[in-house]
Amino acid sequence: MANDDWRIRIEVEEEERASGFLERLTGNLGSEARELATNLESHRLAVSRDGETVFVYAATRGAAEQALAVVQAELREHGIEARVSQVEHWLDEEDRWDDEPPGETWEEEELARGFAPWEVRVECASHQEARDLADQLEAEGYRPERRFQYLIVGTASREDAEALATRLHGEVEPGGELVYEVEPANPFAIFGGMGL
Repeated sequence: MANDDWRIRIEVEEEERASGFLERLTGNLGSEARELATNLESHRLAVSRDGETVFVYAATRGAAEQALAVVQAELREHGIEARVSQVEHWLDEEDRWDDEPPGETWEEEELARGFAPWEVRVECASHQEARDLADQLEAEGYRPERRFQYLIVGTASREDAEALATRLHGEVEPGGELVYEVEPANPFAIFGGMGL
């Protein structure tokens, strides 16, 4: 199954010219562009427009590079001023095109909002042991939440959480804005309460 993981972006000065350029690409190409396009006859390219920007999508880098040559020839032949990108590739794992700057990870977003993206839950043998461990962790720069005989300690990354969990014999859990402690059979669990 083909996908459109490669693209070129053509930014035309005026929206009307972008519309006309889109029509030329999908219809009657000029002589040089038509000749270059013969190598693309076995490929199916998707073309779209968003305002003054025209996009050409292809399934392979080779097809996108050939389409880039066609686009440049068509722009030259009609004297259209435009800013044309190089071939861009979709980075699925990062949900972005390779020419775009990486966005924040969900962990960075949680930290920016003041919440720890990962937490380590440590159960202690007694209330006093939990208090002592909390004091020790605070001295190390952590801000543990103490709940009678256990602690919840926030970390900035999964790696930090795993290292702390190994050291303290705790369990790593995703963190975030809200953490609810409920018994599984608690009928009020849906409300996020602590009705134990």
